[in-house]
Amino acid sequence: MSGSNRAGTENVVGAAMVVGGGIAGIQASLDLAEAGYKVHLVESKSAIGGHMAQLDKTFPTNDCAMCIVSPKLVDCGRHRNIQLLTDSDVLGVRGEAGNFTVRVRTRPRYIDLDKCTGCGDCASVCPVIIPGRFDEGLATQHAAYKLYPQAVPNGYAIEKRGIAPCRDACPAHQRAQGYIALIREGRYEDALRVIKEDNPFPGICGRICNHRCEDACNRGKLDEPINIRALKRFVTDKVYAQPRVPPEPVVGAGLPRPYPERVAVIGAGPCGLTTAQDLCKLGYAVTVFEALPVAGGMLRVGVPEYRLPSWIVDREVQDIVDLGVELRLNTRVDSLDDVFAEGFDSVLIAVGAHEGIRLPIPGADLEGVLINTEFLRDVRLDNPPELGERVAVVGAGDVAMDVARTAVRLGAEVHLYYRRTREEATAGEDEMRHAEEEGVVLHWQVTPVEIVPAPSVHGGGNGRMGGIKCVRTEQGLPDETGRRRPVPIPGSEHFVPCDNVIFSVGQRAGLAFIPESTGVGVTRQRTIAVNPNTMAATRPGVFAAGDVTTGTAFVIEAVAAGHQAAESIHRYLRGEELEPPPKPELPVVELTRAEIDERVARGEVEVQPRVPMDELPAEERLSTFEEVVAGYTDEQAQAEAARCLACGVCSECLSCVYTCQADAINHDMVEQVQDVHVGAIVLAPGYETYSPASSVHGGAGAEYGWGRFPNVVTSLQFERLLNAAGPTHGHVQRPSDGQAPKKIAFLQCVGSRDQTHDYCSSVCCMYATKEAIMSIEHEPDTQVTVFMMDMRAFSKGYEEYYRRAQERYGIRYVRSRISFVREDPRTHNLVLKYVSESASRRVSESA
Repeated sequence: MSGSNRAGTENVVGAAMVVGGGIAGIQASLDLAEAGYKVHLVESKSAIGGHMAQLDKTFPTNDCAMCIVSPKLVDCGRHRNIQLLTDSDVLGVRGEAGNFTVRVRTRPRYIDLDKCTGCGDCASVCPVIIPGRFDEGLATQHAAYKLYPQAVPNGYAIEKRGIAPCRDACPAHQRAQGYIALIREGRYEDALRVIKEDNPFPGICGRICNHRCEDACNRGKLDEPINIRALKRFVTDKVYAQPRVPPEPVVGAGLPRPYPERVAVIGAGPCGLTTAQDLCKLGYAVTVFEALPVAGGMLRVGVPEYRLPSWIVDREVQDIVDLGVELRLNTRVDSLDDVFAEGFDSVLIAVGAHEGIRLPIPGADLEGVLINTEFLRDVRLDNPPELGERVAVVGAGDVAMDVARTAVRLGAEVHLYYRRTREEATAGEDEMRHAEEEGVVLHWQVTPVEIVPAPSVHGGGNGRMGGIKCVRTEQGLPDETGRRRPVPIPGSEHFVPCDNVIFSVGQRAGLAFIPESTGVGVTRQRTIAVNPNTMAATRPGVFAAGDVTTGTAFVIEAVAAGHQAAESIHRYLRGEELEPPPKPELPVVELTRAEIDERVARGEVEVQPRVPMDELPAEERLSTFEEVVAGYTDEQAQAEAARCLACGVCSECLSCVYTCQADAINHDMVEQVQDVHVGAIVLAPGYETYSPASSVHGGAGAEYGWGRFPNVVTSLQFERLLNAAGPTHGHVQRPSDGQAPKKIAFLQCVGSRDQTHDYCSSVCCMYATKEAIMSIEHEPDTQVTVFMMDMRAFSKGYEEYYRRAQERYGIRYVRSRISFVREDPRTHNLVLKYVSESASRRVSESA
């Protein structure tokens, strides 16, 4: 233990480790600490106290358990020689007596104990409700919690399993579980606040996001994924319906600016505006250049009004401008050098993919042939082109569906042609369904090979198209992407008369203002070459992000790229390394179907498909550009939010961060592993109550009804029912209905009959006797029976305790083996089948 106790032994360490923070570990730690040794007390939970802190009374004296342990908790927490290592486990030990090295893993509690005052504000605002750990699931707790009122350390912790798959799948890492939990509680402004932490365009993404989060949702393994996109839209619409309060500016208008550098952003789309917002909040002067008369990029001029109303885009752009961002509309950038000459220290190129692509086929330049981006832009800017009676749209992405559905609203008969199958179309299924409902005719495995001129009265062409020559295709061998190539079918050529063709086969960024002389590299695909980790282009001070580097992408990907670009520009302007430092990562919580089924069996989750959304009838859509899909009502949104499985437990809604005045919350905490040198180790890990597997897994719980019947509880659960500080305040109540039971049965020797635990612990006999006595003291009219195979009463006062239970309290002891427990469907009482050893017969008894 020490040099004085081990004379002649070298390298003896004068410290000890106690493993287990129950009453035994606490007492051992106090004794060693009082003897002058440094003690490392390792406890797996967030506080010491062990099972004794959960107990109501101790046997055979029936003294108050908390009265015994509470002073020791205080002494242990205050002792200078005791270091508490809560939320910790021993991974391994090496060395020899007197000189051990113990590897200890400490899990993050996400609250800094040095700052936490134990006020409980974090728990009061936490929206995540989970089964209470201390009350053994009989009550609930928040994800932010203190283990029990007298807990030592006197600090809170946050229960977190990891990253929810919805957040992991989102390019911008939206805290979807967080705002869903807040919506469930009706805290709509809080929900919007946490959305805007990661995404400045919630109203936009709530309508047109490609919602990868839903594809990853664990709920989809049970019935249907949570409608995350619709919930984002709901909360945005709910808050935006209130009078707008402009955000407080952070720079400009006479406000001090932390940094003197100026940043130019070329392009007012989602990527450029996200970067502008982030840099403005950091304290830079940011100017956004936009060639169009409106901001928002393709969101504003490329998505039809019936999918994304203009006011939503304008509102969310204005929220960014009001922070202090300078926005120059109708300002085309023709030279990158001119921007630097104006005094900007860094430039972000985020011009977006505004240039549509024509198919390289004969006649593609004839009058009447239109391009998707130009067509949609002209319609959004109230300058729609004149269309003929019949329009052909080429392509099958979301933009192609937008083009087709817009042309229908302009009065045309619309046919859409795609060279591949419907299954290979990149448009969303809802978009294709809506197009068909509105009268668009979809032609699969058909592609145009020529735009045919219209004949003139003189027999020649007049420069205007008159139709398209098409060919049917079939699936050939896979190409480099893995998709099967469309191969023309010989002899399938046919003519389709039409007045207009609108190509919707892709878009790309316009880079005419970036010649080679600027020093900015451009790839063969006409995108800007950048370092994907930093978004830095080949010219110092120039960065590029969004569609201009990746080709056409979704809005949430543009937002993510904008955040990344802002971080890199900030590091560049501060003279730091551009490569970002590694960030701590939590595991992604992938629930198995078995885990979900277990929760269904326990009644925590019900099979319930997603709440449907109302839609404008098809016949009413053709005469208007009003939104087709309606948002949720309050009741619908809260019902849909309640379907969330809370995979990560803590939803990372940041409510605790906003409310903690001590600044103690740290969601970036990570697991720590350390080596602790000690001279001796005391093992006091305590005991685990036997919990047979529930009926879902076909374990012993199916036999005894645990996990199936609410009134079958474990010994520790019953202890919490007896405890005045427990969920029922000491009233013995049935979990099923809260009524006092008339009969209580204790099933003994359960663990010793299980092949995984085939020995007698010698504790349960007195434990059950104590709980039986306490039951009658709480409810004197209760009949209590203990079904046992044998009785162990060999310690001081135990035999007398056992006799007193029978003689004074009338507790009945039956030597038997329980066969199984079932529930009477009429009364919901439990019926026990058992073999009485004294009578050697099978008996039924209700309890």
